[in-house]
Amino acid sequence: MMQPVETIMRTAPVIPVLVVDEPADARPIAEALVAGGLTVLEVTLRTPAALEVIAEMAQVEGAIVGAGTVLNARDLERAMAAGARFIVSPGLTDALGRAAIDRQVPFLPGVANAGDIMRGLDLGLDRFKFFPAEAAGGLKALKALAGPFGDIRFCPTGGITADSAAQWLAEPAVLCVGGSWIVPRGPVDTAAITRAAQAAAGLR
Repeated sequence: MMQPVETIMRTAPVIPVLVVDEPADARPIAEALVAGGLTVLEVTLRTPAALEVIAEMAQVEGAIVGAGTVLNARDLERAMAAGARFIVSPGLTDALGRAAIDRQVPFLPGVANAGDIMRGLDLGLDRFKFFPAEAAGGLKALKALAGPFGDIRFCPTGGITADSAAQWLAEPAVLCVGGSWIVPRGPVDTAAITRAAQAAAGLR
């Protein structure tokens, strides 16, 4: 049974955005994040190993693993086959939106302006990733968009840091934020990942 995207967004204040090069690193990273209290994990489809990483992380108890950087229906199908339980995209197309709705997969499409949001609403979507959050105008831009779209809720991603996350989370229209600061690329330090996850989980 797929959870609604709202439930996933409310599970933890921060969704780690993961770029993982080595499948062998997948489980240690996921276990460290879950141990720190972050259970919703977004694995970006930016590396050749991404689908294998999703499959590995999906086996970690307590982890809710999704795929990020999903650009089309083919990406969506491959990610779901690997075990992804939700889908995140940097943008929104009718084709991808319809594919996600048809498959009943929790879907967080990227929006950056009012036109993007209205296109999502036309498809019946009302939960979005605000991306790229800082480059698209930051918190000021999100607050301006939240005005005319009172029922919309966001997961801002892109340029958010450990220092700025709390400011974003204080905005009523924001349910969670996405961040790559929790797991930097490079050698895996599980103790550091767990510490960063604990700090992030405490931001709500």
